Amino acid sequence: MYEEILLEIDDPVATITLNRPDQLNALTDRTMQELRHAVATAERTDKVVGIVLTGAGRGFCAGVDMGSLQDIQAAGTSAGMRQQTEIEKLDPGDQAMGPDFRHGFGYLMTVRKPVIAAVNGPCAGLGFSLSMFCDMRFMSESAMFTTAFAPRGLVAEHGMSWVLPRLIGPAQAFDLFFSARRIEPAEALSLGLVSRIVPPEGLLDEAQGYVRDLAKTASPSSLMYMKRQVYKHLMAPLGEAFVETNGLQEETVALPDFKEGIASFMERRPPEFPRVSFDD
Repeated sequence: MYEEILLEIDDPVATITLNRPDQLNALTDRTMQELRHAVATAERTDKVVGIVLTGAGRGFCAGVDMGSLQDIQAAGTSAGMRQQTEIEKLDPGDQAMGPDFRHGFGYLMTVRKPVIAAVNGPCAGLGFSLSMFCDMRFMSESAMFTTAFAPRGLVAEHGMSWVLPRLIGPAQAFDLFFSARRIEPAEALSLGLVSRIVPPEGLLDEAQGYVRDLAKTASPSSLMYMKRQVYKHLMAPLGEAFVETNGLQEETVALPDFKEGIASFMERRPPEFPRVSFDD
């Protein structure tokens, strides 16, 4: 079914690879439809604890495919890049998170499992947005970021005006938007754009290994609840966040994961938490 991505599931990791290496994995409408479907498939697979997203070849994602950009320019609307495909519509994420998270790559924030971008090479424009909406980013020493919007006469597209200031603050976001300069790995780490920098040959192993470590130590239900809390509470008053958290705390202490967490601690053994899967 997939022509422009790869999906590999190796318990407990799902690895999704953008697979247009000759175009630095530039995004077409088909790529994005396939990506959405693959994310939903990984989320619904119970043996998957976390999802790693990377690019084939020497690039992570160069942004929108140049042919699609020309279609947009000719049509005078972004609808010009849309394609009709045979891909089954399969929505990922917790629909109860509400409509605010259903735009663009915002759906990644609703996915009930961690999503880690393994940024292996150049990452620009829409590709930059894709990586920023992942929960964490691991960056190769040979990679770079650029917003790329201003030199194309564009605005801060794809939700970037919302997510980037929340990651690094308004002033730093303005700098990256206005200048569209290259952000090398050391600066990306200092800004907080990425969690760690890794030699190119070890990047994928590092990201997958992080998920494998989570599978050994963390309750998948806890990961799901904490991810939901963080993103919802970015837009909630403090009191509302406290009230919701208190309610979740009462729910979770009654769940088997809490019992297992206490038992494994007392018995000095690794926990054996159940996996989570979803059919909706």
